[in-house]
Amino acid sequence: MSLTFAADQDLRPYNTFGLSARAAHFCRLEDLSDLPALLAHPLYRQGPVLWLGGGSNLLLTRDYPGLVILVSLEGIRLLSEAGGDVIVEAAAGENWHGFVQYALSQGWCGLENLSLIPGTVGASPVQNIGAYGVEVKDRLHEVVCADLSAGGAQTILSNADCRFGYRDSVFKHEAAGKLLVTAVRFRLSRQAQLRTGYGDIARQLETMGVAEPTPLDIAQAVIAIRQSKLPDPAVLGNAGSFFKNPVISADQAAALLARHPALPHYPAADGQVKLAAGWLIDQCGLKGYRDGDAGVHDKQALVLVNHGQASGEQLHALSRKVRETVAARFGVELEPEPLIL
Repeated sequence: MSLTFAADQDLRPYNTFGLSARAAHFCRLEDLSDLPALLAHPLYRQGPVLWLGGGSNLLLTRDYPGLVILVSLEGIRLLSEAGGDVIVEAAAGENWHGFVQYALSQGWCGLENLSLIPGTVGASPVQNIGAYGVEVKDRLHEVVCADLSAGGAQTILSNADCRFGYRDSVFKHEAAGKLLVTAVRFRLSRQAQLRTGYGDIARQLETMGVAEPTPLDIAQAVIAIRQSKLPDPAVLGNAGSFFKNPVISADQAAALLARHPALPHYPAADGQVKLAAGWLIDQCGLKGYRDGDAGVHDKQALVLVNHGQASGEQLHALSRKVRETVAARFGVELEPEPLIL
């Protein structure tokens, strides 16, 4: 067994907010063959347990009293190829952006719009990550999981089994704490099917002087857009978009649009309407707002940032202020994206 356990572990390096919090116990899972022994270990059995990936979707408001397990499983392999379609498997601990760039380097297209999203491959189906008109569910084939109640026995979920929704999946509900994502299989293609009509992609491609884009061009455009709007966690602590774009009824949207014609809105499932949370926050005058070292990013109001020494409690209080302000002005409830501990 290659497992090693540390006591009183500083979690600052393992969360992109850069928050000081400590875990009573900590270990890395680097080899799937160690999982049965880990599940039988007294520290695991006594709990509580927090499984951690890239720490990019996490707000720590306190020390963690139990065992934090960093999922560091690595590996990418081509499982099959037929008719231009490829099935590719990436281990849960692989860096998401690194995997996307590797796939593009191999001529496997389909993930280019999801470039530069922070976090790991294993977190991608949990959150059903998405950007610029593409969600991970659009490219996902299967999710390989370990059944934590059965000694880590492998189980495979189909795309439909994952019950994907907007930033949602079965892993946030019935499977939470029961299934551990160990690898994700994607259905990609060697034939490009480009999506350039969402957000600023077409404008960025024009700025780049690209008239006939390739998937690599799309990736570079997305990277440039994200870098212009979103802070680098290595420079300014953050967890990306902190709030989901709210989805409301058509009637509520019509009433809001009558009062605020400039409100960005998009069609959603079942006749509902998705609103731009960043616009709502901006209209409340909160873009660039700062309370000590906890702040709202001055370029993208969806992003809460740690200017240096903010605590998780301060950032949590700021998130409540944002939610309450938006609700008071627009009657719309914002929902946080990150897991708040």
